[in-house]
Amino acid sequence: MSDPVDFVELWRGGMLESAHRGHAVVVDEAGEIVHQWGDPHAVIYPRSSAKMLQALPMVESGVADRFGLSPEQLALSCASHSSAAIHTDKVQAWLRDLELGDDAFRCGPNWPADTAARNAMIKTDMTPCRYHNECSGKHCGFLTMTKANGWGPDYIEIDHPLQILIKRTFEEVTGEDSPAWGIDGCSAPNFATSLLGMGRAMAKYACADESTTRGAAMVRLRNAMMAHPELVANEDRGCTHLMRAAKGQAAVKCGAEGYYVAILPEKRMGVALKIVDGAGRARDCAIAAILCRLGVLDPNDPSVKAYRNPDLKSFTGLITGDMRPSAALA
Repeated sequence: MSDPVDFVELWRGGMLESAHRGHAVVVDEAGEIVHQWGDPHAVIYPRSSAKMLQALPMVESGVADRFGLSPEQLALSCASHSSAAIHTDKVQAWLRDLELGDDAFRCGPNWPADTAARNAMIKTDMTPCRYHNECSGKHCGFLTMTKANGWGPDYIEIDHPLQILIKRTFEEVTGEDSPAWGIDGCSAPNFATSLLGMGRAMAKYACADESTTRGAAMVRLRNAMMAHPELVANEDRGCTHLMRAAKGQAAVKCGAEGYYVAILPEKRMGVALKIVDGAGRARDCAIAAILCRLGVLDPNDPSVKAYRNPDLKSFTGLITGDMRPSAALA
């Protein structure tokens, strides 16, 4: 990842203290670059920002309809949730509908990121289950595909029919052959592609309509995310707040190690970005700044400012500085 640019700055006492660098691209319906920062051809793992691509085969194959999946379940299939009750109750219900138990998941157990859920478990000496994993919604989608097709249970293996299908779909939508794959935090394969490839994929989601099977599936997934942003992340998370602030103009999804994508149906554009050092705070600031620049978000909206230009505070609440997008983004 050569030649990243300064994206996010941390100021204290009138002096620049820290900076985060990154790459980003905005792509139009023709797959052409509208804006770029850094290297749009940098090859990167999109991590959880790829979940709507991993869920696409389930919808376009008709399996989602065969199992009567709701928009809430489609949103969960694209989610990195916080394991609040609104998430885990729905995941467990989905498992019961599949007549499967927690041991069917190939993702590992994980403590909830939701504070109330985590504290309640600690107070009652509970241990986390696999359904608490932030990717359990995606894995419910994987299990649905596995059951529908009579495939074997080890659906995270790279040579499993599900992962072969996901890779083919991923390459078709990004418009590039994936040169590498790695194992994600939930143990499933994650396919690498260029930043431009992911931007192109998001633009396809943005421009999709119901005239084709794939287009209709893309519309359903992006609309499910925008209709249920609290299921994609949580009530206290950036994805949820920014989608609500966009008021139907954007479906956004973060990924680990500083990745973010946005689907912009009204603009007919897609966005992909990567913070080189992987910082989540910079990732949130950068995507908010780009969406403000594109006119999708209002920089004066308090929920947007909380990510684009938040105050830095001491433990007593004293404002000590601020985080802001660099001149290149702002």
